[in-house]
Amino acid sequence: MEYKTERQKGSVKFLFSVPQSEWEEEINSAYIKTRGKYNISGFRRGKAPRKFIESLYGPTVFFDDAFNSCASKAYATALKENEDVEPVDEPKVDIEKFGEDALTFTVEVTVKPEVTLGEYKGLTVPKAEYPVSEKDIDDEIMRSRQAKSRMIEVTDREARDGDTVTIDYSGSVDGVKFNGGTAEKQELTLGSKSFIPGFEEQVAGMKIGEQKDLKVKFPDDYHAEDLKGKDAVFAVTLHGIKFREVPELTDEFVKDTTKFETVEEYRADVSKRLNDNATRRADNENKTNMLDAIVEKASVEIPECMIENELEYMLQEFEYRFSQMYRGMKLDDYFKYTNSSREDFKKDRKAEAEKNVKTRLVLEQIIKTDKIEPTEEELDARLSEIASSMGKTAEEYKGTLSTRQLTHIKSDMTVEKALNELAAATVFSAKEKKADKAEKPAKTAASKQTAAKQNSGAEKKPAAKKSASKQSADKKD
Repeated sequence: MEYKTERQKGSVKFLFSVPQSEWEEEINSAYIKTRGKYNISGFRRGKAPRKFIESLYGPTVFFDDAFNSCASKAYATALKENEDVEPVDEPKVDIEKFGEDALTFTVEVTVKPEVTLGEYKGLTVPKAEYPVSEKDIDDEIMRSRQAKSRMIEVTDREARDGDTVTIDYSGSVDGVKFNGGTAEKQELTLGSKSFIPGFEEQVAGMKIGEQKDLKVKFPDDYHAEDLKGKDAVFAVTLHGIKFREVPELTDEFVKDTTKFETVEEYRADVSKRLNDNATRRADNENKTNMLDAIVEKASVEIPECMIENELEYMLQEFEYRFSQMYRGMKLDDYFKYTNSSREDFKKDRKAEAEKNVKTRLVLEQIIKTDKIEPTEEELDARLSEIASSMGKTAEEYKGTLSTRQLTHIKSDMTVEKALNELAAATVFSAKEKKADKAEKPAKTAASKQTAAKQNSGAEKKPAAKKSASKQSADKKD
């Protein structure tokens, strides 16, 4: 079999010519492989002569099987002999001519595009920094203390800010009760701002068993049109008071709940852990920003099939994560409920997919250009590290690895090494404006406060701009 290679922009076409003698061998091989499926009267299954089968089913009865085998072997040979050809899609096969002398056919395939690198060393990139403050350490320790807190029933005092109270309430406007304005045994944490303005503040000071009419006003931007800006009265009965008892931070608390002996040791460990996390976060962000800058300066024409393949991969990943989070619910049901589709998913993420493909291509080109690969010593060290984490010796672990697994480990190490070398050649400039550093924590704190509100039991209490009426309706549903 002979073939010619035609290299075109974005693709490679192989033109194969199969002599009649070779084609005859392919036909005979197809006959031998498939003859068992033909049940011919007068012959045991699989024993009917080829010519007899062809006379009954037609002279081309074995053509498809023979051609598929022939084309597959021819394409594999061409790729092996042209190692620089890297297909990125399924090949397109066309029969050009089928005559008495020879069979000619073409196999055309889209190949990995050429990348033109721009400047990728010596770039200046803004530096991401996440300094850990003493407040960050205090907050982390407080979260640990709160996780080990307990609710204490109160019977000898009035309710106050921070308490969780159990109440009945019934709301009315101009003496008329409104839908959803009534609830029984409703828990409310005072100071959470879960109810409409003025409600929680008036519950504070009540005692168990006390009844009280609370006068409030619905916000002008309230979601229910018939209640916007209206004055209302809520008849409230308080049934119970609880408060969260947070254990004090003492050496005894540390000994009982951690592996450390003193508050000082525990605090040092929290500080180290937060700083390590912040360092990793900044390092990842710096490398991402660096890679984005490098990719921006490179140029490449990405075949549509590569973008489509990336979108399909992203969809599969999303479907997998979705199945882990919501067991029993199918992704197509989710799309139905959200009035969207798989096509919408791909459309919304096409730009992201294109960026992912370009980034991968650019990084591969840099690795190829700079001849980056892990040394044998580096590979051995990584394998020993993995083996140790699994409680095995390096030799034991190596014995369990398949060629594919070893290739995967090498590939990860190559990318890691490339990013480290690029980072070493990049200038990460710190922000100069002090105002930026002062503003960022403020925004972060605000966002955390908003998140805290949203997660403070939204399904159990009305949101900040929802009345007690909405809560009751939700509860009844």
